[in-house]
Amino acid sequence: MSRPPVWAQRHGAEWRLELHVQPGAKLTVVVGEHGGRLKLKIAAPAVDNKANAHLLAWLAAQWGVPKSKVRLVSGETSRQKTVAVCGVEIPWRVLV
Repeated sequence: MSRPPVWAQRHGAEWRLELHVQPGAKLTVVVGEHGGRLKLKIAAPAVDNKANAHLLAWLAAQWGVPKSKVRLVSGETSRQKTVAVCGVEIPWRVLV
């Protein structure tokens, strides 16, 4: 297994990813690292939890896991978010 990046930590059976999310983009894309976090642009507005829902659904699709395996740990109203995922061995490989 490759060494995890600074923004990915193992917590028991799940991985926690530290993200910097920029809502309102034309496309959902990974931009790179930003302040020790993985930066993503999200094609959803930051209104009525739409950006968070889109982020979790997009991540689940990238990893090929059900949406129930991806959850928001912290950062519901912030651009700085922590996301947890179960059932993915090396989650950063798909994202970077």
